[in-house]
Amino acid sequence: MSRLSVALRALRSLARTPSLLNHVIAGDVAQWQRRAQSHAGRGLSEKGLPLVPLAHFLSPADTTVRPFAFREGGSLPTDLLLLRALARRVPGCRYLEIGTWRGESAANVAEVAAEVFTLNLSEAEIRALGLPERYIELHGFFSKPLSNVRHLHGNSATYDFAALGGPFDVIFIDGDHRYEAVRTDTARVFEHLVGPTTTVVWHDASRQPGEPRWEVLAGLLDGLPATATGQLVQVENTLCALYSPTPLPTQAPDPLADPTTWFEVTLKPLTP
Repeated sequence: MSRLSVALRALRSLARTPSLLNHVIAGDVAQWQRRAQSHAGRGLSEKGLPLVPLAHFLSPADTTVRPFAFREGGSLPTDLLLLRALARRVPGCRYLEIGTWRGESAANVAEVAAEVFTLNLSEAEIRALGLPERYIELHGFFSKPLSNVRHLHGNSATYDFAALGGPFDVIFIDGDHRYEAVRTDTARVFEHLVGPTTTVVWHDASRQPGEPRWEVLAGLLDGLPATATGQLVQVENTLCALYSPTPLPTQAPDPLADPTTWFEVTLKPLTP
């Protein structure tokens, strides 16, 4: 039987019984989970990475996320609050991110950092993927007007990171979340941009807070060099994994534990 025949039979089976797709997804998750857990010494369990409360990183000044669009493809408010808090802790912070989209993360960090670099595919590369012009136009919507944000264009798998004059203080990896891209971005960032005091954050390391995204975890763990001896954790209340060069207080992840920290949220619409 040809591969095409096998594929057509599989598609017909899925059409007749859509629930079969759950088994395919579950199989992929289990495979990525096994691959991630093959890394000894990182404290990874079947429930994910060791957990650090978001509140550990926050100061009394870290109470506002601005801007926040509540639109598709963005971060959680708590993700952006984490990035702002990390940048605020470093005087004259140099921040770099992979993945610009509407520029919300870059714009949030730009309020507290000295320099912000954000890397995204060029317009030609995005256009070659068959994506609409309006999608291209929206990139950097919030960050383009800001004087301390530098917009870089290129593929993170081949971009000349060494030319940026690293290291950076905070790095946010939020590009392609497939395994190979996460592995490559992680390896290249640690090779060219990470210094002894750099903090690295990966977005979408969880599908929702408390639910690991194992493909991303497998990619970042496979991409981490042996020389990266800092601590790898999940930040509670966020979708972020974090590499810290210094020890952090952790606890075992437990999705059914009582909340120990919760938040008050105030919404204030902002218009141009």
